[in-house]
Amino acid sequence: MLKRDNTRGVKLGGIQVGGGALVSVQSMTNTDTRHVEDTVKQVKELEDIGCEIIRVAVKDLEAARALNKILPQINIPLIADIHFNHKLAIEAINAGVHGLRLNPGNIGGEENVASVVSAASRKKVPIRIGVNAGSLEKDLLDVDGVPTAEGMVKSALRHIRYLEKLNFKDIKISLKASHIPLMLKAYRILSDKVEYPLHVGVTEAGTLRTGSIKSAVGIGALLAEGIGDTIRVSLTGHPRHEVKVGYDILKSLGLRQRGIELISCPTCGRTEIELIPIAQEVEDRLQGIEKPLRVAVMGCAVNGPGEAKHADVGIAGGKGEGVLFRKGQVMRKVSGDKLADELVKEVYKLCEE
Repeated sequence: MLKRDNTRGVKLGGIQVGGGALVSVQSMTNTDTRHVEDTVKQVKELEDIGCEIIRVAVKDLEAARALNKILPQINIPLIADIHFNHKLAIEAINAGVHGLRLNPGNIGGEENVASVVSAASRKKVPIRIGVNAGSLEKDLLDVDGVPTAEGMVKSALRHIRYLEKLNFKDIKISLKASHIPLMLKAYRILSDKVEYPLHVGVTEAGTLRTGSIKSAVGIGALLAEGIGDTIRVSLTGHPRHEVKVGYDILKSLGLRQRGIELISCPTCGRTEIELIPIAQEVEDRLQGIEKPLRVAVMGCAVNGPGEAKHADVGIAGGKGEGVLFRKGQVMRKVSGDKLADELVKEVYKLCEE
């Protein structure tokens, strides 16, 4: 297990962020929050695949009032994302949200921030100070009008100190940018200056393929250094992909164990079974598994038997057939056209035991 920074813990409903808790996976709905049925449906779908914290955009009073109907129907902590209007934050707090995401620099000055903090203190609602490179205050941009890591950190510290002056310390912080080196530098600087838990992500990362790569590089690099307490993968698409990629990042670093870790070879001229469609079919059919298991789909005699043997369940392909392994033991030979079925069947057997 990687060593992690020792941060303060804050509570979002039943989930602790920081303070030694597991790194949590969160996402954000892309429904119109005013449409209660659509929003609840999407949150429940995300709950089913392991999303632990959900954020919704609260862009007007109607959306804020919709929270009263959404909250009783969902089972994970809900964070209200607020910009420009501090009254929406207070309305969301009164509706019972579990956290706020604010950019304190854009909700109308210190008096408005103080009103929000007062309401959050009464209800014990944590606030995430969300600094984004794309909306950095003008006085913190460099001479060319370009955001810097130092400027992002100054922005975060400015807001932290103001909340601390109001005796408010239920704080999380994020320093997001779409440019990976900028994001990495900002988080590294800030992590040496504060003990508040950090929400880590690459903002506007892109579509499923490119966004997943950028997020894995940026988020993964920080987590490998012990930096980060909760993560959100930002992708252009359905948020279910954000949750799945988030867990894949954590699993690859040994920080979380949930669901299937698929081990499959890249194929080469030695492969003598239709391995690519088999691997894709196995991955698709095992998406609903929550038990942490290593499943290997291997195509030749070089690394195949070893990887399959070391997995919980695995196949090692030969000429038109493969050998099925379970917990290091050879179970049986299987013809190539039945490999996916037999592998999936064995995984489900293991889950039921």
